[in-house]
Amino acid sequence: MTRVIHTGDTHIGYQQYNSPERRRDFLEAFRSVVEDAVADDVDAVIHAGDLFHDRRPDLVDLQGTVDILRTLSDADIPFLAVVGNHESKRDAQWLDLFADLGLATRLGADPIVVDDVAFYGLDFVPRSRREDLTYDFDAVPADADHASLVSHGLFEPFAHADWDTETVLAESTVDFDAVLLGDNHKPDTVEVLDTWVTYCGSTERASASEREDRGYNLVDFEADGAVGISRRGLSSTREFVFVDVELEEDEGIDRVQERVRQHELADAVVIVTVEGEGRPIAPAAIEELAIDRGALVARVNDRRELPDEDEDVSVSFANPDDAVRERVREMGLSNAALEIDETVRSGDLADSNVRDSVERRVRDLLEDDESAFEPAPEREPSDEDVTTVADQLAEGTDSAADSAADTEPNGAAEPAETAANGGADPADVADTERAAADADSEEPADADDPADPTEDDAATGSADDADDADADTASLGDFA
Repeated sequence: MTRVIHTGDTHIGYQQYNSPERRRDFLEAFRSVVEDAVADDVDAVIHAGDLFHDRRPDLVDLQGTVDILRTLSDADIPFLAVVGNHESKRDAQWLDLFADLGLATRLGADPIVVDDVAFYGLDFVPRSRREDLTYDFDAVPADADHASLVSHGLFEPFAHADWDTETVLAESTVDFDAVLLGDNHKPDTVEVLDTWVTYCGSTERASASEREDRGYNLVDFEADGAVGISRRGLSSTREFVFVDVELEEDEGIDRVQERVRQHELADAVVIVTVEGEGRPIAPAAIEELAIDRGALVARVNDRRELPDEDEDVSVSFANPDDAVRERVREMGLSNAALEIDETVRSGDLADSNVRDSVERRVRDLLEDDESAFEPAPEREPSDEDVTTVADQLAEGTDSAADSAADTEPNGAAEPAETAANGGADPADVADTERAAADADSEEPADADDPADPTEDDAATGSADDADDADADTASLGDFA
């Protein structure tokens, strides 16, 4: 029998709630998994992606990870892993560095045999690149009785799924006995096309929605061909205390505070959820009470939609086109901005073609008349002879409104057409002008790293599709 630990979504480096202690918790949870592996003398530790929370982990997180992996190496326990969406880089991966140090093996199309099991890997692949993906794996070696695929993504039939598991299994050149997955932080196991498919869950709570105990899977590959999957919890992770309060109509903050006092909060992350019909509460007072009682972090989620009883608020919405014109006037943009604005806002132009159309128009303007990009003159309210782009925009809208008023019954003007992308952002127009002088020599820049995901984004881990445009086609070898 071959026994391995199947873990993943360790998200090392995640400073949840902006707490340095929580950041250390994620590293220590991974350390606990490795210590269990050494104590049980398992045959391998399989990591299904998102070892790190960010593609640029800090040095302290890298040092801590290397130290933990050395513990496995000293015990002669191989660490086999794939790359997840949170840590994925455009070039070499951190996993490659650990492989160069002899501390890890990156799984791919070539099998890595542990005892009698051949392990294959499939890194996270963005949705836009999956259509061209071929599931070509090298043949199972003769000395292997089992084959297992390790991957990272949201696979069917589990929650949030966007990847067809049956397609992967049917098109793969290898018949897998088990598929060990990461990305979904909720552990679960199902059978698909006679193959066991399982998520190990995360080793720390990456969001308040993850209430179940954290842990990992133990996978046994039996000599008779059977596969056994069991779950083991991590008892040393940070305690989360969930205080759920349903307020009656005449209840308020006193009732919430009473419920909080009923719990032991020392060093815990406290999540207070308020629902019901009660009076408005001050979240800060609840959080302060929890901190005073020893909580590490306290957060209050008031899910009620309560009216403000003290004042009536009047809300009005400005015409977005008027706001654009006012901002354009303040920026003093050139006359060329008018044509660029029309290109961006054109309802006949597909969103995907806006960038190329604007680039071509900028090139044409530069060739015809570079003065078109000179800033508009400063204009005082009394200057009737100075015309800015904003004035031209206003004139165009006024003309359209007059024309509509002539054709509509009762003189009602139809709203102006807006582009599919919601209209021009003056800041984008300004950026286009600043880059215009370089347009003849520079290609449009690729999108950089996406913004950091929110805390709940980490639960699914699939927001990092910024590299989708890096390649026109994809094959398994691209991600091996």
